[in-house]
Amino acid sequence: MPAPIPAVWHPQNAEEACRLKRRFGEDAVYVSGGTLLRTQWEAGDRQVPAGLIDLTAVKELRGLEEEGGALAIGALTTLTACRREPGVQNRFPLLAEAARAIAAPPVRNLATIGGNVLSEVGDSLPALLAYEARLEWQQGEEVRTQAAAEWLERTRGGPEDANRLLLRIRLPLEAAEPDGGDGGNGRTFGFYEKIGRRETFVPSSVTMAIRGRIDGGGRLRDIRLAAGGGRTIPKRFPLLEERLEGAAADDNAVLTLHRLLLEQYAPAPDPFESADYRKRVAANVAASHLWKAIRNQEGERRAGDAAQSREQRRPMADEAGRTG
Repeated sequence: MPAPIPAVWHPQNAEEACRLKRRFGEDAVYVSGGTLLRTQWEAGDRQVPAGLIDLTAVKELRGLEEEGGALAIGALTTLTACRREPGVQNRFPLLAEAARAIAAPPVRNLATIGGNVLSEVGDSLPALLAYEARLEWQQGEEVRTQAAAEWLERTRGGPEDANRLLLRIRLPLEAAEPDGGDGGNGRTFGFYEKIGRRETFVPSSVTMAIRGRIDGGGRLRDIRLAAGGGRTIPKRFPLLEERLEGAAADDNAVLTLHRLLLEQYAPAPDPFESADYRKRVAANVAASHLWKAIRNQEGERRAGDAAQSREQRRPMADEAGRTG
């Protein structure tokens, strides 16, 4: 028998949407792009509900602007917009790269950043965690914010409040990339990586984001590392970050990162790949990117030393020419 056609409600603001959800409970779901929901319905992983709460007219969920020391991204912003928006590309490039790596272009044109976050395993989440993103919710008549890392940790025990509505993702401007990657207090670096069984449009094996800086004394600072992939709820690794804080930027730091990530990353297995395989992929990918960042820093330092040496020799050569 064909599935019944659900009723559709069209709230005009976030409070009205929350009232409808409280009224109908599990018989209605929020929907905008609907790409993930359709996939779940077609696979039989989720039943088509009796009602859909269409969010496309809710203005509070749209837009991208700087406010309160953060870049606020409306939950209905499409993944394509996240990829192309200059404010994201230039200041939060790991998120732009994550958006590029999700699904195919037609899907990205419909799928929203809010939907990717609320899936709890979305490929954008490691990048958002690395930037220490906060989530802004409409909860009844109140608006509340919550660290994305805290929310993900709590979802491991089940949903907190199925009736509340995600309004915005807030990225602190203090985490934004400086122009040229030089923050005036060392050299910053950042990488996003998605590893899958093929290049695109496939569930990821591992998603990884790492960012930080190497200070003028050659020490690692402000390391932020997050990993997820497949059915694994992404998370940060504060113990690993703490061990690397202030460590010399050398091969020992690379080995330390590799060892600690093998110990602390606990991916969910699936029929295609074991947890052990995913752990090793994650550790290898993270270690290789840190190694590249350190080598790049060393190359820039050597080039700077050589340029300074040439500048120091030039006056001596000029003086020798005049006296000769």
